[in-house]
Amino acid sequence: MTTTAKFWDGIAAKYSRTPIQDMESYEYTLGWTRSYLSEQDKILELGCGTGSTALLLAPSVSHVTASDYSEAMLDIGREKAKAEGAKNISFETLDITKPENGQTFDVILGFNLFHLVPDIDAVFADIHARLAPDGLFISKTPCLSEGGLGLKFGLLKLMLPVMQLFGKAPYVNLFRVETLESAVTSAGFDVIRSGNYPAKPPSRYLVARKK
Repeated sequence: MTTTAKFWDGIAAKYSRTPIQDMESYEYTLGWTRSYLSEQDKILELGCGTGSTALLLAPSVSHVTASDYSEAMLDIGREKAKAEGAKNISFETLDITKPENGQTFDVILGFNLFHLVPDIDAVFADIHARLAPDGLFISKTPCLSEGGLGLKFGLLKLMLPVMQLFGKAPYVNLFRVETLESAVTSAGFDVIRSGNYPAKPPSRYLVARKK
């Protein structure tokens, strides 16, 4: 994943300054995520980026481990946490394509991440293994093989291979909502909440409980 890490390192500063495109959908799903958390929970966020969501959720839980494989992203997150005086959050380097056998968590989060992963089946199996009994997996994932994406996203899909060739875009896994949910349930989860926020292009929000 070295090439991918280098890509995200290179855009970390710009990424941290880019506003959320659909704040209404972000705040809606953030509210639902909070509703599933408790002050005793130890949670892990995969692909935390610069830590904005992790910092917003930190007051609701015991501890947040915010992880990413971009050190530049994590460094920005650490600076944010320091500036906010957040004491119950740590930032750690983690490559989700490599199985971990360490600490287990009550909740594992992954937002706008899994469409960037080549093998979601392996990643979801590892997430299942790292959760405590009855633990929750909460995610939101763009499903870019659905129809009705509009002209902008249609052109982006056509341009993607060329952009990747020149290092201007990361790997992108194009799948449908059905494929995503099937992978989650096959990994040993029961989906207890789902929806598209936003609807187009569909970004599938899932809350799943470990069986």
